[in-house]
Amino acid sequence: MIEALLTEEQKKLRDEVRGFVKWVPRQLLLDMDADKVRYPREYVVEAAKRNLLGLRFSREFGGRDLQWRDEIIALEEVGVLGASLACLYSLVSIVGEAIHVFGTAEQKKKYLEPLIKGELFCAEALTEPRGGSDFFGTTTIAKREGDSYILSGQKRFIVGAEGADIFLVYAKTGEGAPHKSVSTFIVERDMGGEVKYLYGLMGTRGGGAGRLIFRNTKVPVKNLLLGENKGAYIFYQMMIPERMTSAAGVIGLSRAALEIATRYSNKRKAFGQNIREFQGVSFKIADSITKLDAASGLIYGAATAVDNLGSTGYTRRLVSESKKLATDSGWDVINNAMQIMGGIGYTNIYPIERMLRDARLMMIWTGTNEIMNLIIQHEYFREVLEQDSSVRDVEYDAQESDAEDERVYE
Repeated sequence: MIEALLTEEQKKLRDEVRGFVKWVPRQLLLDMDADKVRYPREYVVEAAKRNLLGLRFSREFGGRDLQWRDEIIALEEVGVLGASLACLYSLVSIVGEAIHVFGTAEQKKKYLEPLIKGELFCAEALTEPRGGSDFFGTTTIAKREGDSYILSGQKRFIVGAEGADIFLVYAKTGEGAPHKSVSTFIVERDMGGEVKYLYGLMGTRGGGAGRLIFRNTKVPVKNLLLGENKGAYIFYQMMIPERMTSAAGVIGLSRAALEIATRYSNKRKAFGQNIREFQGVSFKIADSITKLDAASGLIYGAATAVDNLGSTGYTRRLVSESKKLATDSGWDVINNAMQIMGGIGYTNIYPIERMLRDARLMMIWTGTNEIMNLIIQHEYFREVLEQDSSVRDVEYDAQESDAEDERVYE
């Protein structure tokens, strides 16, 4: 985050999170990347012990009643640990959002409170084998039978699936329009969901990403969130934590890569001088920090908008812009860091190559950046075309703007 934007309380929170990040064992990072650790439960437990999970949620359930402007600071600091640990840290914020905003008092007590305390572990079951970005094309079915729903179908690429006790699951419950026929459930692992397959990933390893299969899984009606066929309301709300966590996390990851490359350029000598003296190196650093500051400013603006306005078309546009700009910029910055370091950056002597592998996924998950473009342009078109008359119409500030015969549109 841009230092000048932080309050004293936010700086204290940042320092708290930095203490937690320093606690994380180096060996854990190495073992996760080597697929020796598939789900680092102790990491989530430690975050809970430090009261760093569910920061935005009510104190009644163990949170801190903070805002998005605060949480993005924590998310950026956790981001330096890599995509898997950042994602596992974020899951309480993501799944917890649905329960905190839409859940009953009973659901909050049973699930949200233990999530924040690190006594339960969660995952979001969104993506399907036949529908990545096509969320409303879900083929997982939930049929009502008495006091239960019977779930059948599959979800995949579920980060945290290996260790999760509960899953936030979207399933089709009606026959109408797609956005009016999907419902959301809290499904306990013991209800019968089966984690069938763990993926071998290019990066972002150790987070227990797997496929989840439901074969006539019986879920009590009381585990339905908000109401039948109202999953779209939850999904639109969930765009915010899914994408804000990605945006803030990648800033931390790419910032760490840039800092490594910057220090390296101040030590490494070639042709009789430090390589930072070469414009080809120093300008890459200048471009990189500019991109990170620009993305940080946008993320902070989006966080402020969500804090003030909640979930609207306008805030979803800003959140989508933040995710797109931050992940695209993060990818560029880490590539620049590797280029500055040359061949040694491509080895595992430094963590740059792992960071590059991690960053690649961030442009895909929680909605690809192409989907971000779709949302951004859609919401912006709506805003411009619905602009009220109090705004100056600059279209007519041209010398011959009254030549109406030249204004031909079809």
